[in-house]
Amino acid sequence: MTQLTLVIGNKNYSSWSLRPWLAMKQAGLNFAEIRIPLDTPTSHQEIRRYSPSGRVPVLLHNDLTIWESLAICEYLAEGFAPNLWPEDTAARALARSVSTEMHSGFVSLRQNMPMDCRSRHPGLGMNASVQADVDRITAIWRECREKFGDGGDLLFGHFTIADAMFAPVVSRFVTYEVHLDSVAQAYAEAVWALPAMQEWVLAANNEVESIETIQH
Repeated sequence: MTQLTLVIGNKNYSSWSLRPWLAMKQAGLNFAEIRIPLDTPTSHQEIRRYSPSGRVPVLLHNDLTIWESLAICEYLAEGFAPNLWPEDTAARALARSVSTEMHSGFVSLRQNMPMDCRSRHPGLGMNASVQADVDRITAIWRECREKFGDGGDLLFGHFTIADAMFAPVVSRFVTYEVHLDSVAQAYAEAVWALPAMQEWVLAANNEVESIETIQH
């Protein structure tokens, strides 16, 4: 079987890339990582070698090319790691709902608090629309934890795609020191403490602006 290969952007900035990378690491999958720095004169040309959309992340497997973070995670759950979704039907439905909402929403948060793992900007970017996004996100976290969080510290107890989808938000909350309620803060700390998450953050801090291929 051909090895899984994940093409990503800068670890410091590419929130979309973090999601499938974290899911693959948490699932214990072996994969090759190709990291292409963004916003350089050759970025688009290099990414187009792998991605029909011209964007990252992209998963390569056999003759398949899968792009978009949620589609990649779905493919991984179907073929390699079914535990990336909750086993319970109701929990799985909620996990898919909140993952899709995260994938398509929260524009104000994205625009005003871009992911920047290695920096700290307390309070920068906060406004009424961003606070509304934060309130909705933390409401999601509380609902998932209350209904299905038994057995662990994550949204559905154990790690799922939903946690991967919200991991960049956790990074933003750390960078901008967003005030959270006790339940949301505990969840954010649990995600931030994941060894794979810390591996990503360490790499972001040590990042160099050159194309890299890494084996996991």
